[in-house]
Amino acid sequence: VGYIGEKPADYVILNALKKLEYRGYDSAGISLLTENGNIFTKKEKGKIVNLENLLFQNRKSVFSICGIGHTRWATHGEPSKVNAHPHKDCSGDISVVHNGIIENYSQLKRELTEKGHTFTSNTDTEVIPHILEDCLKETDDILEAVEKTVSKLEGAYALAIILKRKEPVIIGIRKGSPLVMGVGEGEYFLASDIPAFLEYTNNVIFLDDDEIVIINKESFDIYCKGEKTDKKISKIKWDAIQAKKGGYKHYMLKEINEQPEAVKNTILDKVNFSEYSINFEDFDNEIDDFLISASAITITACGTSWHAGLIGKFLIESLTDITVEVDYASELRYRDKIINENSMLIAVSQSGETADTLEVIRRFKRENAKILSICNVLGSSIPRESHYTVYTHAGPEISVASTKAFTTQVTVFLLLALYIARKRGLIEQESFKELIEELKNLPDIVDKTVQSVKNISEVAPVLAKYPNYLYLGRGINYPVALEGALKLKEISYIHAEGYPGGEMKHGPLALIDENFPSVILLPKDSLYDKMFGNLNEIKSRKGTVVLFTSESNNDENLKDYADYIFKIPNCNRFFQPIIYVIPLQLLSYHIADFKGCDIDQPRNLAKSVTVE
Repeated sequence: VGYIGEKPADYVILNALKKLEYRGYDSAGISLLTENGNIFTKKEKGKIVNLENLLFQNRKSVFSICGIGHTRWATHGEPSKVNAHPHKDCSGDISVVHNGIIENYSQLKRELTEKGHTFTSNTDTEVIPHILEDCLKETDDILEAVEKTVSKLEGAYALAIILKRKEPVIIGIRKGSPLVMGVGEGEYFLASDIPAFLEYTNNVIFLDDDEIVIINKESFDIYCKGEKTDKKISKIKWDAIQAKKGGYKHYMLKEINEQPEAVKNTILDKVNFSEYSINFEDFDNEIDDFLISASAITITACGTSWHAGLIGKFLIESLTDITVEVDYASELRYRDKIINENSMLIAVSQSGETADTLEVIRRFKRENAKILSICNVLGSSIPRESHYTVYTHAGPEISVASTKAFTTQVTVFLLLALYIARKRGLIEQESFKELIEELKNLPDIVDKTVQSVKNISEVAPVLAKYPNYLYLGRGINYPVALEGALKLKEISYIHAEGYPGGEMKHGPLALIDENFPSVILLPKDSLYDKMFGNLNEIKSRKGTVVLFTSESNNDENLKDYADYIFKIPNCNRFFQPIIYVIPLQLLSYHIADFKGCDIDQPRNLAKSVTVE
């Protein structure tokens, strides 16, 4: 975070850092440019509250209208006070905060040490202020010194820098890591993400790679490769209230309960119910022609978004004649052969800043592929690098464990599959109209689901005692089982595996006993009897079963095979992943809450993975 304006900078920066704590929380620090032009710095291990206590405890007030701050997720150097940002040069005249990785820092550190520089931390970041110190000895021109500095850096970085000067100035630099600028009334902000300053302004400038912004109290200038450039100010539609807990115990619980509205907003943005049509704002005749003739689609993503991509494969292949491949971005970027002629890449990311996904996009673009992104954050890097973007309209998602981003991504995939099917003439108008009519009811079904499974909290104390879980689904619900297992791992630290039901006899069945429970997705559909066979296999080995099935399922035999049964509203089979993931989200939440886990900020994880 960076701030310059009229307000007390320490208050603004700490407040902004709290909004970004979901991105990292193993240490935090702040540097303030004081009235006499000196730099005052405090750092502390742990969460931001530790820094706040340190900053305001046993000291005289330091008034400043300009400063930078950082909350860290360690990549180089263990979490500690000394490794916390900001980092300074030898003289203490330069202070830097950094997101990203400087890949050649070892070489740079050796060169700087030989020149007499001394280092106090184990981080890659500390080389930056030392290089800038040398460059400022060669020139008084800030821009020239900064450009010389970054020319020596290899890797990804978003930087905010302050210098020891009477007239305050903040420098922001971006390459490969997200950096946004907030433009307020007589004040300016730099941050890794929009929620940091949303309560002060919703006017945003998205900085692009290789851009440098120099901000003073009255104005700012943006440069790219030495040339001044004009940038458009975007207005963000979220408000600060949306980014707060709103009375919920955790952001995750709030965001689970926001899913009916998030799905509704995503549908209403793209579906014209009076004309029975689906419209994507960013689409033109060129992409329509491409989708009519495309022979293959590759979907890439990481984590929860990858699970949404797997469901996207089911939906597109069920409704169209296109072959779809899904691959982890971290793997796909290193494949030898990744593209065929007449193929499209669909990149999925909540934040729009996922490093591996971004690199896959860049590689596919070099191969002249069409790039379509599905994203939640307006103006983030992935949409800007893509030819076309479909936004999910989930609103800000703060909890590290993704919930409403997933359901809205799946909603977009359903709409996209229907759109392609109609363009290719693979679905009759009447069938298409029937599905559009059913989409009207989807937000209500989502809301009904959230309400109908609230009693999951009652069984959490019993289920929290188990150290391992198996999640099973089939067909379009197999990725939902994967997502449910991931949620449990992420926030409760309980080991869980997701599997397709048909794979039970190929290994997982060996794990089942009375201490290894299974979570089963059993909608009343064409695969019901197949999945019921899994129930039999598990129960005959004394396994505990948590079952989620359709509310219309009146099978009296269920109570003999399942220890806990939860009924889910009936819905179209294409809606099932959106509906069945909700109880799995709540199951994970209540188990983690009973265990006393840090739900919104689970250990070792960050919301947006912006480095490889």
